[in-house]
Amino acid sequence: MLLALHKPYGVLSQFTPEPGSAWKTLAKFGLPKGVYALGRLDADSEGLLLLSDEPGLSSRLLDPTKVHPREYWVQVERVPHDATLKQLARGVRLGDYQTLPCRVHRLETAPAVPPRYPPVRYRKSVPDCWLSLELTEGKNRQVRRMTAAIGHPTLRLIRVRIGQLTLGELARGEWRELTRAERELVLG
Repeated sequence: MLLALHKPYGVLSQFTPEPGSAWKTLAKFGLPKGVYALGRLDADSEGLLLLSDEPGLSSRLLDPTKVHPREYWVQVERVPHDATLKQLARGVRLGDYQTLPCRVHRLETAPAVPPRYPPVRYRKSVPDCWLSLELTEGKNRQVRRMTAAIGHPTLRLIRVRIGQLTLGELARGEWRELTRAERELVLG
């Protein structure tokens, strides 16, 4: 079985709580027994998370030789210039790692997403904007590190697509099993 979950902010991509952590876990969503997350979204990120009970599906989906693009809507501090977005698209250095090229563009209007709880901090004197960022790799906190590297810290991060499967109308905290056609959109 392959499931899609709209993971809310404040939830770990695992079923077991971290010692001393206040973050919630996937255990609260009534998911079928035996499923596990395919990949991760940090607790402070939201959006499309896939889960499965099929051995080997994780390596098939996350194998870097089998590219599965993932799209994120990223609210960043201040409005990046076009040259800065081109720099981001070429790839940026994160410590000793150079990110692969990616697709990035400014969303001209803020996406229609429900408010986050707690809300993103608002600063009247500092504008923000939304970007669409499509990656084919997924290092630890990569999107946040990439936007910080170009001087535009991430305020909010929502994964909206894996392969050709979109988050669509799936409500925050809701999950559903994917159809055979939707599996193909993800796995190719």
